[in-house]
Amino acid sequence: MNPPRATYRLQLHEGFTFADAEAIVPYLADLGISHAYLSPITTAAKGSTHGYDVVDPTAINPELGGEEGFRSLVAALRARDMGVVIDIVPNHMGVAGGENAWWNDVLARGRGSEFAAVFDIDWSKPVMLPVLGDPLPKALADGAIVIEGDEVVAYGEHRFPLRPEDHGTSDPVEAVLKRQHYCLAWWRTADDELNWRRFFTVNELAGVRVGDPAVFERTHALILRLWEERLIDGVRIDHVDGLTDPAAYCRTLRERMGPEAIIWIEKILAGDEPLATDWGVDGTSGYDFMEEVAALLHDPAGEAPLGEAWAARSGRPADFAAEELQARQDELAWQFEGQLKATVRAFATLADSDPDNVLTPEMLRRAVERLLWVFPVYRTYGTGDAAPAADAAIRDRARERVAPLIPPGEEFVVDAVLAWLAGVGPGDAELAAQAVRRFQQLSAPIAAKGVEDTAFYRYGRLLSRNDVGFDAERFSLSVEDFHARMTARAADWPRALLATATHDHKRGEDVRARLAALSTMPERWLTHVRRWDALAEAPLDGVDPADAYMLYQTLVGAWPEGLAVDDADGLAAFAERVNAWQEKALREGKLRSSWEAPQEAYEATCKAAVETLLDPARSASFLADVAELRAALAPAATANTLAQLALRLTVPGVPDTYQGTELLDLSLVDPDNRR
Repeated sequence: MNPPRATYRLQLHEGFTFADAEAIVPYLADLGISHAYLSPITTAAKGSTHGYDVVDPTAINPELGGEEGFRSLVAALRARDMGVVIDIVPNHMGVAGGENAWWNDVLARGRGSEFAAVFDIDWSKPVMLPVLGDPLPKALADGAIVIEGDEVVAYGEHRFPLRPEDHGTSDPVEAVLKRQHYCLAWWRTADDELNWRRFFTVNELAGVRVGDPAVFERTHALILRLWEERLIDGVRIDHVDGLTDPAAYCRTLRERMGPEAIIWIEKILAGDEPLATDWGVDGTSGYDFMEEVAALLHDPAGEAPLGEAWAARSGRPADFAAEELQARQDELAWQFEGQLKATVRAFATLADSDPDNVLTPEMLRRAVERLLWVFPVYRTYGTGDAAPAADAAIRDRARERVAPLIPPGEEFVVDAVLAWLAGVGPGDAELAAQAVRRFQQLSAPIAAKGVEDTAFYRYGRLLSRNDVGFDAERFSLSVEDFHARMTARAADWPRALLATATHDHKRGEDVRARLAALSTMPERWLTHVRRWDALAEAPLDGVDPADAYMLYQTLVGAWPEGLAVDDADGLAAFAERVNAWQEKALREGKLRSSWEAPQEAYEATCKAAVETLLDPARSASFLADVAELRAALAPAATANTLAQLALRLTVPGVPDTYQGTELLDLSLVDPDNRR
């Protein structure tokens, strides 16, 4: 097996299979690629476009060509002395649509199922299934739930197995439902009442207890067999911070796969957080480099004028910290109440195991939620009875940041929670492990959803600084700091991935490079913005100024290369892409629309504005002025693009090319970046 020199990321699905990947192997070889880097290959939900909703981790996805197709692809790669790295998903499985046999068995047999230990379920009550469009009594009254054969059917669409004891029953539906190991519930109650761990806020993805050795063996049998047969050269571990003990998991995988295997982890490093060097991994999947090289491209002189302009226009904070705090508070209150309550209960139970306890559940809730509002990284890595030395600095930063938010006289409560995270608090050791696990598995999604999926859609100072793994508080990075980081990378992580585009990015690498160039000419940019406000006054009537400002940036950043301002068909196609981005941005931001309650009238106003602004018959003057700015921006934007590429290919590490980005990458957020 050859060491990785350069990877090429391929997003596999039924429209791009192993056979399609095999067909481009000669092209990849000509590019100088050493390893194909594949999205998850295990069996996912039918029609999955990404593969992270795994329904059977023991088999290769037949929609991709099955094991035969995979072996053929590997043979083609090996024939050119190339390797393959696969993405694995240990944190969760897809459980929607009745396709997951393990989950179905759990629903049918409850704790008696051989698969009950696979999923992270609180068995103090039936498994909650938030699939109903109305509260259960109304759904029953409307006849929306029926028994068909050995299944419960909701809305003629959702099908769930009956307990074996209820096969053939003729009892009333309500009575039958009360006897099941699960309960059907109104979808709006999921955030508050769900009793199993899910991936972030996705009800279709259930958390897996991969820290249990038996569960590890069951879910990793295929991966380890592929390694033993040398059909893979290594793995990329998805969402490692979702696991109970990421360090132990990575060390176990390294022990099982040996020193030659490539092991990369998807890990967001917040701010200046270091990656632990004792996990047995080769580094991250590259978000940290993406952040470093993107910050390097920004001129610090643009920070103040762009921040002031954003604040004046939007009425929102010029600094990101205030926006992040509000977003974290919103997410914790709106979408993670169920997990928060479970975490507080765990700490309250732990506290009660100490004979000298004086902490009430209410005190603990105030302490826990405030720490989650300001926690400086995704998570710490304590086990309840110990914690890595590196966690101490993180806890100290958390204590400093939370201080202004602590209720008067309750500092000792925060200190008690931090002591438990450090592994030195009082009480039962097993209860401490459970409480610490719950906190750490909640702090990560609060960071992700609060920052990347909320605040980044509310904060528009310069959108090139809002992307996965980015520290939006930091506007730029000096050349000296960049060199220091690359020196450290050479010493500690010479085999880590170097990414500038991924299947999760908010904007393509060259969109960010263009927008970064605006930091060198803030006054010229703002002059054009004032002109656009006048030229687009009618189309933008009813559109919030903050949304209009982020739209302007998107039009400039993502404008397709070669698209003429009088190309009506090309502009219409661009408008369709921009509107897909805009709908997602509005709903993720949760200020003027949301996924839970779409504000269709406002969204329609915004959509009509885009269509008008990109119509040469109605907005010729506006389009001409956009073209004028783009022409002025082009030299700096091109320089940024080439500098970013040159650095990715030359600094210490393994450069990754996301599919198609060897050409100009002007994509927007998914699904646009997965086309």
